Amino acid sequence: NYWLAVRDDKTGAFQMIGKTFKGLTDEEFKTMTERLRGLATSEERWGFHVRPETVVEVAYNEIQRSPHYPSGFALRFARIVRIRDDKGPKDVDTYDRLKDLYAK
Repeated sequence: NYWLAVRDDKTGAFQMIGKTFKGLTDEEFKTMTERLRGLATSEERWGFHVRPETVVEVAYNEIQRSPHYPSGFALRFARIVRIRDDKGPKDVDTYDRLKDLYAK
């Protein structure tokens, strides 16, 4: 699974809002995993943490409240639409935008 996050405007920290492995072809999955392994900052038994440098566009069915993530929200049925090499960490959606989308 790839972890998904939004950026907190106030702190600049990233807040997890879900995880997914869906949406990528087998080849894209392999390429993405190799790319992220190169950004690894630490490794766990279940995977590794990375520097927040890779941006993906994500589709989802809905945003719901969730006690499981520090953001307090989760994306339901999230899937990666595409890798956004034209975007950087400062270009990702923010926590405030997530709250606005949830309110709609």
